[in-house]
Formats: sequence, structure tokens, C-alpha cells
Amino acid sequence: MTDLVAEVEGRVRPLETELSHTWWALNTHASPDNERRRQEVELQLRDVLADRELFERVDAAARQRPTDRALGLIRAQMLPNQLDPDVRKRLVELETVVESRFNTHRGEIDGAKVDDNRIAEILKTSDDAELRRKAWEASKEVGARVADDVRELVRLRNEAARELGAADHWTLSLQLSELDPDRLVQTLDEVARLTDAPFAEWKQEQDTQRVARFGLRTAADLRPWHYDDPFFQEPPKLDGADLDALVGEDDPELLTVRTYDGLGIDIRDVLARSDLYGRDNKCQHAFCIDMDRAGDVRVLCNIVANERWMETMLHEFGHAAYDVSIDTTLPWFLHSPAHMLTTEAVAMLLGRLTRDARWWQQIKGLDPQATRALDGPLAGGRRARALVFARWALVMCTFERSLYQDPDGDHDTRWWDLVERYQGITRPDGRHAPDWAAKIHLAVAPVYYQNYLYGELFASQLQAALERDAGGLVNSAKAGAWLVDRVFRPGASLRWDHLVESATGEPLTARHFAAELQHA
Repeated sequence: MTDLVAEVEGRVRPLETELSHTWWALNTHASPDNERRRQEVELQLRDVLADRELFERVDAAARQRPTDRALGLIRAQMLPNQLDPDVRKRLVELETVVESRFNTHRGEIDGAKVDDNRIAEILKTSDDAELRRKAWEASKEVGARVADDVRELVRLRNEAARELGAADHWTLSLQLSELDPDRLVQTLDEVARLTDAPFAEWKQEQDTQRVARFGLRTAADLRPWHYDDPFFQEPPKLDGADLDALVGEDDPELLTVRTYDGLGIDIRDVLARSDLYGRDNKCQHAFCIDMDRAGDVRVLCNIVANERWMETMLHEFGHAAYDVSIDTTLPWFLHSPAHMLTTEAVAMLLGRLTRDARWWQQIKGLDPQATRALDGPLAGGRRARALVFARWALVMCTFERSLYQDPDGDHDTRWWDLVERYQGITRPDGRHAPDWAAKIHLAVAPVYYQNYLYGELFASQLQAALERDAGGLVNSAKAGAWLVDRVFRPGASLRWDHLVESATGEPLTARHFAAELQHA
């Protein structure tokens, strides 16, 4: 390690670790004190990253040694902070306030507060169209609470990006994360072309069923609350199989451990440090966090016993398995996944197992006859999941790009234009509300969704490579060792595109994802 890298690590590492702890505290128990502490530590870290003299030394060294991964990553972390201190302070304050609002907000149905799990239950199970409408509207209430602040965040982020010579925050974020904006746009177009026809065919079948279920005249009468998810980002219940009924009360934890045991990866320590069940003033979403890049990895969930949370547990512990398997001898700045898209790919790969008959038989322990009965529904479910998520990702990625290109535009209308175009969901009659702002990523994880989309493509590529080299993923120590050796252990010592090619034998491609759409 060079003296300069060691110097930066000495200043950044303790603050970044402390920030992880304040962020964990804020998300597990939102309070004014935790919000204040999170802001304080974040500002301290950003002040270090904003050090002009230190940045100039890092920038010069990175230009002299362009293949030095640690220097390149440090430069990418410091560059966005080379801006006016007042702008930097305002960004931290707003981001923290908005995140707290998401964590503490609960929607209301007929005057009663409801959490996200209750809303999801209504949309998945209820045949009462009026109750469904109220639940869907409750899921969007937070958007009105945060929309003005999110717009201000977009303006501030753009102001900061222009100060650094970029067109907008969207462009700068992609470039600093080693992604090509033009290539992303091309990928969005490619995914749209690949999914246009199969999604339209699949959704027409779904809509026919929903028209009959809700006693409507035609599919033109369907509205967002007639679907099973507030954003239509998850597929509906399987036809011919009730996976929720197969998930027992203790299964999300028990089956997660069994799944990773089958791969030869022990995640019990992570499980013991995690916060897995819902309560007031806790973040209602799910995430995995590496607190210190030295073994303290944790997962936050809000488990109930159903397939959605079973998939979420497998997904989040996919991130955890990646984090705990990185080579411990790597320098601290390289002790992280190669890219967010590579860790998302692994998480998606593992989350998909709830739609794999082999998982239900070998991990859950279903008998062969029951497993055979699941084959057809699960195959259709895998295809539906891929289609639904791809179309949702097109909405998010396209909307966010336009949000930063035109911060003061009519986002309320633009959002529904994209939802109608890519998801085929008709906007509610006469509605003009900031429904887009109800998606937490736009506020606190900006310009992130492309990592899910690229992750989906890489997950399909990994699946194909694992079938070829290890005979599959379920209950296979060989597959686990393959992932550890080829994907996890290198950490950030390789650029993401080099890692993809070295692991699978080919550059990132959409052809394996396209094959799954045809043959799932």
C-alpha cells in the first residue's frame, strides 16, 4: 500500500465505520437524536473527502498510475465532494431528513395507520376493489410528504455536478461508478425490445383474469390497485401454486441458513447481528450493510412468513455472502464488491431460488410428487418475474434520467406516461400527485436502479455459467466455491466488466436473460 493510500485510509476508515453505525441506528430506530448524529458524522466524513490539498495529491497520483485500483476508487469517492461547503451541508441535511420521513411514515386506511406489510397483504389477497384502492393510495401518501424535498435534492445534486464539470448528477454518478451513460441508454433500449412482445402477451392474459376477478367490463377499466404490488414491480401470485402457504413461520430464517449451508457458506454470524422483524420507527424496506469491511455484516428486513419475504431474505443474504467471502488480505479500499451491479446480481441469483423446484425439494424438503406439481407454475413464475421486473426497471431508469435532465418538469405526469408505456398500467382517473416520490430510491439511493437492471442480466449470465460448470446452484458446494473463487474473493481488485468476463468467460450480455424469457 502506498503512503498516500494509507494516509487516506487512516482519515476515512474510522469515520466511514462510524457512519455505518449511525446509519444502522437511524434505520433500526428513527429518532431526532439518531438523525442528528447521522448528519454530524456524514458531514465529518465529507469534510475529509472534500480536503482540496489531499484530493489534488490523490488526483495527480491516480493520473500517474491509472491502473491502481485503490487510487482510482479513492478519487471517485473524493471528487463529488469538491464543492461549496454550504451545498454539501444542505445535501446531507436534506437526505437525512427525507430518510427519516420514510422510516417513520405509515399510510392510513380509514383513519388507521398501516405498514407496508399490511398494504402488501391487501393488494395480494383482497377481492374488495374499494379496500384495494385505499391501500394503494396509502402506499403513495409518503410521496406527497417528501416530494418537495426530493425536488430540492435533485436541484442541489445537479448544482454540485455542474460545479464539477458534468452535465448533471445522473451523468456524473454513472461516470464515477465506471458505467457508460450511452451504453446504459442502449441497454435500456435493448431490454425494451426484448420484452415488448412477451410482456404484452403475458399481461393480456393477466388482465383477462383480473377483469373477471373484479367484475369489470374490459381491461380498460383496470387501475393500479387491481395489481398485486403498489408499483407493479413484483409478479402476481402463481397460477396453480400457493407458495405463501408453503412458507412456515420459521422458514425465512431456517431456509436461508440451509440454502447457504448448501453452498458451503456460513451466514450464521450475519444472521445473529441482523434486525429482521418489523416495528414502529424502523425502516420498512430491506438491505444488507457491511459496517466496517472487516467482518461486521448485517441485514435489515421486516419478515412475515410468505414467499415475498423468503425471496428477500435469500436476496439480502446473497449480498452478505459476497461481503463475508471477500479476500481478507485485500487493502481496505478494495475490500468491497467489484461494483454494486455485481453484488446485486448475486443477490438476485439467490433470490430467484424461490421460483426453482429444486430449491423447494432439496432445501424446503417437499416430497418429489409435490415438487413435480410445482414445476409448471414455477417455470411460468420465473418468466413472469423477469418480465415484470424488467419493465419496472425501465420505468425507474428512464424516469430518473429525465428527472435530472429536467428537474422542474411535470414529473407527476411524466411518471404515469412511463408507467403506461412500459408497464401497461392505466393512471387513476383525474389523479395528479407525486406518486413517483413514494419510491425511496429516488431520494436516498439516487442513480442506483441501473445496478438492478445490469444485475438482472449478470444474474442470468451467472446462472448459465453455474449450470455449465457446477450443474446448478441449489445445494451445491461446487457452485458455492465457484462463486467465492470467481466472483466474491477478488473484491474490488478488478473492474466490474473485467470481473464479469473473467468469471463467466464472456462480457456482460443480455442473451442469457433473453433465453430465459423464451424458455423459462
